[in-house]
Amino acid sequence: MSDDGIPQQGRGYRKGPVLLRGNQIPLETTDQRLLASGESAAWVHSDPWRVLRIQSEFVEGFGALAEIGPAVSVFGSARTKPDHPDYGHAETVGRLLVESGYAVITGGGPGIMEAANKGARAAGGVSIGLGIELPFEQGVNEYVNLGINFRYFFARKTMFVKYAQGFIVMPGGFGTFDELFEAITLVQTHKVTGFPLVLFGSEYWGGLLDWVRTAVLDRGMISEADLDLLYLTDDPAEAVSHVMRRGEALADEARALAEKQHAAVEPA
Repeated sequence: MSDDGIPQQGRGYRKGPVLLRGNQIPLETTDQRLLASGESAAWVHSDPWRVLRIQSEFVEGFGALAEIGPAVSVFGSARTKPDHPDYGHAETVGRLLVESGYAVITGGGPGIMEAANKGARAAGGVSIGLGIELPFEQGVNEYVNLGINFRYFFARKTMFVKYAQGFIVMPGGFGTFDELFEAITLVQTHKVTGFPLVLFGSEYWGGLLDWVRTAVLDRGMISEADLDLLYLTDDPAEAVSHVMRRGEALADEARALAEKQHAAVEPA
């Protein structure tokens, strides 16, 4: 018998797709637990309930971002102060992206994220902030005009990738490294359609790229072609221009491949 009273073949107790036997069989049914009075509220913190929260984050994110149009994600440190040159560069990047027809997506926090959102909003564009609940970080910055706050990093990361046609990575810490390397990995492994990836700041990223070109490449951990996934610049206008140029080239390649595949399956 299943948990909802439907006869089942085979030995054991079935709860939907889950099979329970021996001491795993519960002493009461799901309906009994649901309708019982005076139950503890601890169940709302259990893993099955978290699945519903995760689902709701994807639903809310997809619903809010589905119609934003072309967008570029800008990553960078939350610790960058407004008087730092990186802040000004990020603000310029945000403005130029909007002027080039893109919405701007950031993590919604302070520092580089705030600067990019500020530039986007000042240019009259869509300034998006995908915030995350952290015990030590402020909420979504004041320059965001479309904001979503997430509990889970992986749901938030999906939104960064799904709705962006490119990435511009400003100087940042571990969080920025995480976002950068996840984006590179998705492209390298062909889990997503290719997109342009720009590193801004040769002084900051140069050492990392030197290490990748030597220690990593020399050991055969990556191929020469993987190095082409990253574009390094110190010029905000060049960063935005590369996103546009590389984006158009990738779109042309995708169209050509689709036409080739379509021609291959057409009857002679």
